[in-house]
Amino acid sequence: MNTTGLTDLKDIEYANNLLNTAVKEFNKKNFSMCKNLLNEAQPTFKTNNDGAKISICLALEGAIEYIEDKNKYDDALSLLEDAKYLATYTQDHDAKTFSEYILGIVYKLEKSYDLSKLHFTSAKNLAFKGDDLNLLDLITENLEEIQSISNGLLANKRDPLVALVKIGQSVSAETNIDSLIRVIAEETKEAIQADRCTVFLFDKEHNELWSKVALGMENSEIRFPADKGLAGHCVKTGETINIKDAYNDSRFNPEIDYKTGYKTKTILCMPIKNLQQKIIGAFQVLNKLEGYFTDEDEDLLVAIGSSAGIALENAQLFKTQQKMLEEQKIVFESFIETLAASIDARDKITAGHSSRVRMYSSLIAKAMNMTENEVNIIEKAATLHDIGKIGIRDSVLQKEGRLTDEEYKHIQSHVEITHDILQKIHMSEDFKKVAEIACSHHEKFDGTGYYRHNNGKEIPLGGRILAVSDVFDAITSKRHYRDKMPIEKVMGILLKDSGTHFDGSIVDVFMNLRCNSIIKVFLTENHLELNPQDEEFLSKYTMRDLYDTLQLEPDTLDNTQQNFISLFNTYYYGQMTKDTTND
Repeated sequence: MNTTGLTDLKDIEYANNLLNTAVKEFNKKNFSMCKNLLNEAQPTFKTNNDGAKISICLALEGAIEYIEDKNKYDDALSLLEDAKYLATYTQDHDAKTFSEYILGIVYKLEKSYDLSKLHFTSAKNLAFKGDDLNLLDLITENLEEIQSISNGLLANKRDPLVALVKIGQSVSAETNIDSLIRVIAEETKEAIQADRCTVFLFDKEHNELWSKVALGMENSEIRFPADKGLAGHCVKTGETINIKDAYNDSRFNPEIDYKTGYKTKTILCMPIKNLQQKIIGAFQVLNKLEGYFTDEDEDLLVAIGSSAGIALENAQLFKTQQKMLEEQKIVFESFIETLAASIDARDKITAGHSSRVRMYSSLIAKAMNMTENEVNIIEKAATLHDIGKIGIRDSVLQKEGRLTDEEYKHIQSHVEITHDILQKIHMSEDFKKVAEIACSHHEKFDGTGYYRHNNGKEIPLGGRILAVSDVFDAITSKRHYRDKMPIEKVMGILLKDSGTHFDGSIVDVFMNLRCNSIIKVFLTENHLELNPQDEEFLSKYTMRDLYDTLQLEPDTLDNTQQNFISLFNTYYYGQMTKDTTND
């Protein structure tokens, strides 16, 4: 049984294809087919803990539920909010783009054209940075349609109650502070029928007001002392300022207008409060489109501020938590590197081995299209796979000659010690997978390995990857008591033991890795640099190409084949001369 929660490459690839097809069927409005595809794909994503793909599935489910039954709006919105949370949490580009796209569709169907426009615009900006789901044309078409509708409704003022509901919906699931400021400012401007709105936040630590957006101006951060300007006055006093004629009011400073060329006429400035009624920032709304700001506008801004204040404080808390998590991650990564370095310090013979195994394993995992989280788990397991050697006697660990049967049995115990050490570090569910993978690198596909004697898919997928990487590095690394094994013989061992020692599918992936990527790992041992021209040449060939070329009779090789073998071996053995670079 695979205890890592990671699924095989074919299952992952199949589920990804199902999801891509489901997206296409949704856009064709074949909702029944889309649901069937989702039902088949989702179990793989859940087993695989693939939050990004689950986010896309939830977004599709929510949209279809709403489209098929408008009375299920609340249920649909709940699914869409979960999808957006997962997209934000995983920071997956496709998931974030798709979440914004689906929200745009639902709000368009709800005739909430302003919110729909915001989400489609966000989706379009994301799609410009990468459009793997091919959504850009559809997003553009929807934006053009909404703009056409908006032009017809431009003269109509918003109903205040409708405006409040829409603002509440638009800020409820947003956790990015910069995006939230932009959404609140845009929604407030539209609700109050003003030309501009800026949302300032109070930075208590530095006694400053700041904002990331000033609508109608450049999108750069604004910062100034909290006791300056109308916004500063609101924050310090808690008062609302409503100016009907800016240039005839002594409280207004026209210098910014002089610099920007903008003409400020009317101003409504009001503090933003949190749930405890503490002031956390201020609204500054400029130039009522018709007349000046009324008492009704003030009441509406108070109501907007109530929901906005809570959302802003939550977003700031989320940002603080994210920063703490990043700091914890850095500490944890350094802890792992320190553990690995402790083995290098004890076993000078194999110093750097864990680092190279990590790099080979990462190349294999990425070639198998594993998720970023899966790759991260495997990299950590590779880094720590030999940590159990800390419990091996120096006389055995550092012995240069052949080990006795007793000594060999003793050194085999390092994998069980690895498991015992790592399982005591309860950092997360993912780290439990790290422990299982790390202690499986000496298992063999036919069940003759150690220490659990698992076989086939009983061995975690990550452990099967480490097995290939570990052996490859062991026989391609130079030791002071032996030289590197010829690369042809190394690959011959991998192929011969495919299906017995190694999972054949993993060996196939390894053999299809590009030669330049393998050489880059070699170079971490001999500290040479890969010539750019050589890298370009070697990137055209896989390790299988190299093996096949080495099987040919030397006198049958053409110049390109000879150069290929010579260049690879030059970097492999680390013997550079002026004549070895590829012209």
